[in-house]
Amino acid sequence: MKSKRTFIVIIERDEDGYYVATVPALRGCHTQAKSQDVLMKRVREVIKLCLEDKADGEPLELIGIQQVAI
Repeated sequence: MKSKRTFIVIIERDEDGYYVATVPALRGCHTQAKSQDVLMKRVREVIKLCLEDKADGEPLELIGIQQVAI
């Protein structure tokens, strides 16, 4: 049995009201939906697809998220 992997997911809401999820550890791994329930289902699907694509190499290490005011 494979061990489960855990990924950090950043969730934002865009100007049209869509929830947008990004998985920073996996390049290009993102999805969107109108509700958070649907979004989380899609996140799991897109993570599986991103993991199948071995062309991008090893996952990135998330160092942190910072807010910068200008």
